[in-house]
Amino acid sequence: MRTDTGEIIHLEDYQPTDFVLERVDLTFELDPLETKVEARLIFHRREGVAADRPLVLDGDELKMTGLLLDQEPIAAEDYTETGETLTIRGLPDSAPFEITVTTELSPQTNTKLMGLYRTNDVYCTQCEAEGFRRITFFPDRPDVLAVYTVNIIADKATVPLLLSNGNFLGGAGMGDGRHFAAWFDPHPKPSYLFALVAGDLGVVEDSFTTLSGREVVLKIYVEHGKEPRAAYAMDALKRSMRWDEEVFGREYDLDIFMIVAVSDFNMGAMENKGLNVFNDKYVLADPETATDQDYANIEAIIAHEYFHNWTGNRITCRDWFQLCLKEGLTVYRDHQFSADQRSRAVKRIAEVRHLKAEQFPEDGGPLAHPVRPTRYREINNFYTTTVYEKGSEVTGMIATLLGPDLFKAGMDLYFDRHDGQAVTIEDFIRCFEEASGRDLTQFSLWYHQAGTPLVSASGTYDASRQTFTLQLEQTVPPTPGQSTKQPVHIPLRFALISEDGTITEASSVSGAEVTGDVLHLVERSQSVTFEGIASRPVVSLNRGFSAPINLHFEKSSADRAQIARFETDLFARWQALNDMALDALVAATASVRAGTPVVCDQALIDALMATVSDDALEPAFRAQALALPSESDIAREIGRDNDPDAIFAARREIMTAIATAGRETFAGLFETMRSTEAFSPDAASAGRRALRNSALAYLVLAENAPTRAVEAFSAADNMTDLSQALTILVHRFPDTPEATAALESFQTRFADNALVLDKWFTVQATIPGAATLERVETLMAHPLFNGLNPNRVRALVGTFAFSNPTGFNRADGKGYRFLARQILDIDPRNPQLAARILTSMRSWRSLESGRAEHARAALSEIAAGAKLSPDVSDIVERTLKG
Repeated sequence: MRTDTGEIIHLEDYQPTDFVLERVDLTFELDPLETKVEARLIFHRREGVAADRPLVLDGDELKMTGLLLDQEPIAAEDYTETGETLTIRGLPDSAPFEITVTTELSPQTNTKLMGLYRTNDVYCTQCEAEGFRRITFFPDRPDVLAVYTVNIIADKATVPLLLSNGNFLGGAGMGDGRHFAAWFDPHPKPSYLFALVAGDLGVVEDSFTTLSGREVVLKIYVEHGKEPRAAYAMDALKRSMRWDEEVFGREYDLDIFMIVAVSDFNMGAMENKGLNVFNDKYVLADPETATDQDYANIEAIIAHEYFHNWTGNRITCRDWFQLCLKEGLTVYRDHQFSADQRSRAVKRIAEVRHLKAEQFPEDGGPLAHPVRPTRYREINNFYTTTVYEKGSEVTGMIATLLGPDLFKAGMDLYFDRHDGQAVTIEDFIRCFEEASGRDLTQFSLWYHQAGTPLVSASGTYDASRQTFTLQLEQTVPPTPGQSTKQPVHIPLRFALISEDGTITEASSVSGAEVTGDVLHLVERSQSVTFEGIASRPVVSLNRGFSAPINLHFEKSSADRAQIARFETDLFARWQALNDMALDALVAATASVRAGTPVVCDQALIDALMATVSDDALEPAFRAQALALPSESDIAREIGRDNDPDAIFAARREIMTAIATAGRETFAGLFETMRSTEAFSPDAASAGRRALRNSALAYLVLAENAPTRAVEAFSAADNMTDLSQALTILVHRFPDTPEATAALESFQTRFADNALVLDKWFTVQATIPGAATLERVETLMAHPLFNGLNPNRVRALVGTFAFSNPTGFNRADGKGYRFLARQILDIDPRNPQLAARILTSMRSWRSLESGRAEHARAALSEIAAGAKLSPDVSDIVERTLKG
């Protein structure tokens, strides 16, 4: 199961371990440069395994200083140690035996941030996916479950806090200035869920009473002085715990639940059993420093990691190919939680925007892979939007197919049957089949086939027979390694909307299975006929985005306006508006490239104005309606031969036309959405701010002057309004004295707040235009830029590459060459960070030929780099090959 050597790992080669691990006892003697780790591991040989088979343990850059078998030294000829594997021979045939391995680590110099490392004087671990092998030699795979006892020893004055998984057993001083703490986790877990945190931190404490009456201690650890900024995270945690009990029947199972926030972290957060480690950007918040989006992210990610306690921890993956079984399923759960806490329609719109912006390009490019892949070279590169977001969508389709009652029955069976096990997608699906009596064999293709299905639809109305026939055809495009695809089971929610805006009910349906408002597309081509339809209906298809597909369904502007006006499904209303806007933007891009005037469809303007002026609609929904498709959305719709400059110019022209036509409406919204009360992060207040700031952006376009943005920046009393005003000002008027003064003011005000300064770097990295590259290069030399901090690198370099189409995709190729230099610089110290930023190049083949050739050259430069990590070499090779 090794993946750090660059070899290809195949699902079909899975075999259980030769030896069963029964328990793990770990002792850490912490020191910045010479930490001693003693691991006592009790094994027994699996039944049927030959007596001459050795025990092979994984390692990564380890220095072994001791090796014992049942407390006796192992002869040199009975083991082989390479730093990456430890092979032990001559072990007992049947009786349990104890292997004691002692290793020496240097947490201070571990810049990979995997295994045990030290950041800001705090010891921290990150073991998913394969970081535990950087701590000690171990069978480091998710199907090896054991109970853990952990003893931590450290200097009491500098490291007063000693934390690990499970329940606290006790601790005491040791008389030499050191102290120890012992922890025991009674729930068998894989090594990737191990955690240790030690240092000097402040704490916020609370408690939670479970539905069965158990009292759980809650603690969130942060840097001293930041405790007040963890209050919202604590509130989100308690709401998550109650929601999981009420909706999924899952109660917490330890005496204590802890969260630790650290500033240097490769991921968003990690669900280690009972001791979650978080990137501090997803814990710390107050009105002065956090935006509404920050609050929403904190709520969602706190929930996500807590929900892993059951979907990931209590039930884990048999192997890493099953990663979506914990991640996709848990994303589905956190999406449902957020929808219940906020607006379900607005949450769904945000989910689909993210899916289309990130996962659809992944599915359509060289990095495409199934939700459950069958091969990989480096598992760190499969923590992708396909596994997470498409995995969530697949779970959602199961809920759509079965309905809420049978879906809950399937989940209950899954929890009851597989608690304490490492399982597969097949185990998961089987629970729903047994609970519902439905064969999900064809549906399971969603897990096994890469690519986004395209559904083409057309409709015919027969007035004499009062029938409406819908023709449907599905195709799943070829992807790397999968040239031929089978039809999948696609559940399409639909509505037939009559001329007066009511939902039309058919007297009978033939040609396809229809259950309620769900049409089941299972063949490559199908038609379904609805009878008893008195007038030609307008079809709203894939309501609520019931399936993650591309839909080609020709509709007139009038039909789309009908949906936008009358649909009772708010997501479908938004989708109709978005489709109208996307058509206009694609046409405008063609006009820009042809050198002809851009004309904005009046029907689009009318539909938008009617929507944003409708006080019956929540402000957050109206703000989403005003957020036109992004430049990447337009590029994806065009498909090939993309010119980012033309796309940007076209989008600006359409937005300006809307702004000019709706100037009075936007001025009114800017005033009426103004808050007169103290800041609150609740959904309703956030929605009002979102609509007001959307109106501000259009007003600035209409007036073509920085005045309103400057005034809004000066008047802002919260980070949402402040950062939005700064972004509007700097992006629209980047080189003006007003923009320069605002940036200087922002930097001065928040110079001591790293998370807010990340926003300052991001605002500048996303300024449209070719000149931004030079700005980014200058900012990299800024005293506040820290190339060792993943958050700061992502804020500047990552944001520039992912979120600045015109700046990064310069026609001269300098943006790509800049990225190549950065990847080669980052890779030796943090391969995961480098590989993730490199995925920004996944869509290079869709660019016009000049840019595409520059991109190819930059990728080739990376590929030719000396001693590339498996992480980066895997991404660059697949990106060039695909």
